Amino acid sequence: MRVFGKFGPLIGAIDAGISNVKFLVFAANTSEVLTYHQVSLKRFSPQEGWVEQDALEILCAVLECIEVTVDNLKKLDINPEDVVGVGITNQRETTIIWNSTTGEPLYSAIIWLDVRTSQIVDNLMKTKAPQTINAVVQTSGLPLSTYFSSVKLKWLLNNVGSVKQAVNNGECMAGTVDSWLIWNLTGGSRGGVHATDVTNASRTQLMSLTTLQWDRGLLRFFDVPIQILPKIKSCSEIYGYISTGSLLGTPIAGCLGDQQAALIGQNCLNFGQVKCSYGTGCFLLYNTGESIVHSENGLLTTVAYKLGPNAPTIYALEGSVAVAGDTLQWLKDSLGILKNVSEAELHVSQVSDNEEGSVCFVPAFNGLYSPYWRKDARGIICGLSSSTRPAHLTRGALEGIVQQARAVVTACNMPVTHLLADGSAAQNDTLMQMQADVVGVPVVRACHNFRLLIFSCNILKPKKYTLMLIVRLLKKREIRRVRFEAALERCFGWASDDNNTEINQDADEVDYTTAVLPSGLFFLGTALLVIIADKLRIM
Repeated sequence: MRVFGKFGPLIGAIDAGISNVKFLVFAANTSEVLTYHQVSLKRFSPQEGWVEQDALEILCAVLECIEVTVDNLKKLDINPEDVVGVGITNQRETTIIWNSTTGEPLYSAIIWLDVRTSQIVDNLMKTKAPQTINAVVQTSGLPLSTYFSSVKLKWLLNNVGSVKQAVNNGECMAGTVDSWLIWNLTGGSRGGVHATDVTNASRTQLMSLTTLQWDRGLLRFFDVPIQILPKIKSCSEIYGYISTGSLLGTPIAGCLGDQQAALIGQNCLNFGQVKCSYGTGCFLLYNTGESIVHSENGLLTTVAYKLGPNAPTIYALEGSVAVAGDTLQWLKDSLGILKNVSEAELHVSQVSDNEEGSVCFVPAFNGLYSPYWRKDARGIICGLSSSTRPAHLTRGALEGIVQQARAVVTACNMPVTHLLADGSAAQNDTLMQMQADVVGVPVVRACHNFRLLIFSCNILKPKKYTLMLIVRLLKKREIRRVRFEAALERCFGWASDDNNTEINQDADEVDYTTAVLPSGLFFLGTALLVIIADKLRIM
């Protein structure tokens, strides 16, 4: 029988995000984080709308994090051999393509935020029959968008000579970040395992939600050869064994896309449980159990998890907001308004109640995802005046985040009694309180010390509120929503692939600002929620 140290068996976790890479070691019996190391990643933009990272930098950062963390274990007098397995979670949709013989990337990693494939999406919409496009959505759960790996792979196959040559020579491999890491960690060109999990595969737009395999119809639609794609596995099984470094021989035994990992991390394992992650973007996942539910309100249908080859497949509805925490980073890096993103709370405290909502900020830097799906949208700031101060812009940025999250919560069209929150931007108390006020339900944030912080909706906080005051607060919230959606409508149609000659050509086809839920029903539903909450004495 194997004997472990004082912390028992240990689990290693690679977290390869868009901003940084971490390697953490947990005590399996208590979930305590014993040590970790983190390395920041660079993003670069060769052209407007293009967002790339260096695939080798991602890999090197992972290897560095593993070695430093193992060294930390030794300093803590913990035996690294107690690490019994390693799991991987990663930024999804980001696409990497490489030469299987040399192991070298054939192009930079194209990040999920990248919109260079806008023309490809337009051409597919124009040249393919509506029923064919609908079949793509029904099979994959995803709309045609620059967001997903399918069109990124199509662009690489069409535009990069070394990729075409590698495909012809039978030396081309492609995948999301997890596939790239698994292949390299298990041997690379010397027998590395080319594999992915069902959650990451479900974000490529090339996998069938029902069969959990690459779908030949989708592959034909996007002209992607199946031989370059990884094998699809469940989220919990042995993928292979680490072939180098301090964890040599340790099995890679789990893999999940980052948002699905957060869903499990928040213990949302039952139908109807919902979490919202606030990081670079904002991502809401609503557990729909074993049912594949297709949204009519602009949400995605995705695989939530499959915890073993023979385990049931659990699905989710997802609302994806492209830009959330990155808004504050933009205020810091591009405008110099913030010295550090943590200053946002101090800034917002300088704005009086009467000034709330005076500036509306829609951070559609590269278009809008759920529930609008407008790649022609661009960021806009409305309501500026001679008295506008940096604090107003910061508050407008926070308002833009919570209003976008409110839109995807509403688009779920299912009951949400509370919102489980996580992510770096969720550490902002003001943001979380604003979110609770806007969605009208408690927001519960998990802290690193495993305590829960609950931000109750201000309308529900006091034990006693007069009806007049409740109505006043509801009216104020409704005004904030209407102002934001007025700004939202103005941001549509700014970008065009034809040098702006066809700007806003279809802006009148659908009123996306009201397609989610009529304001009257939203107002009535909120009022009913307040009454029910009061009866149940929800704080």
